[in-house]
Amino acid sequence: MNPCTRPHTLRVNQETHIIEVEPDTPLLYVLRNDLELNGPKFGCGLGECGACTVLVDGVAARSCVVPVSLVENRQITTLEGLAQDGQPNDVQQAFIDCQAAQCGYCLNGMVMTVQALLERHPQATEEEIRDELRYNLCRCGTHVEIMQAAVLVAKARQ
Repeated sequence: MNPCTRPHTLRVNQETHIIEVEPDTPLLYVLRNDLELNGPKFGCGLGECGACTVLVDGVAARSCVVPVSLVENRQITTLEGLAQDGQPNDVQQAFIDCQAAQCGYCLNGMVMTVQALLERHPQATEEEIRDELRYNLCRCGTHVEIMQAAVLVAKARQ
């Protein structure tokens, strides 16, 4: 046993996990390496690109810069946790319907950011959606389809 590690209780996608890691271990590392969840991606490692976005108590968070010690006993939701009974939720389905992915690397962050926005503001306008997504990077250029998907689901929720 490493003297620098300690057990951390994490609630991820409605399941409780006890993971023994150092307190400053990035949440992203635990999600991908220990829990084998592939939704959050490692992009920049600096919290700048959004590929690693998860929800912490419903709020979008960059998991590459969030230490596990800060999210103990809080509800963490990954892309995998949005699905209901194996079916995509409405945000995921809108991204599928609008073909809002090219390489798919940014998709996790885009979906999770839209999900967080619509949870707190279901009547979000196109301008508000655009403003919310301004810090999520997409290098493939599917911004038009991403916006179409986000606006589609926002209108459907109204």
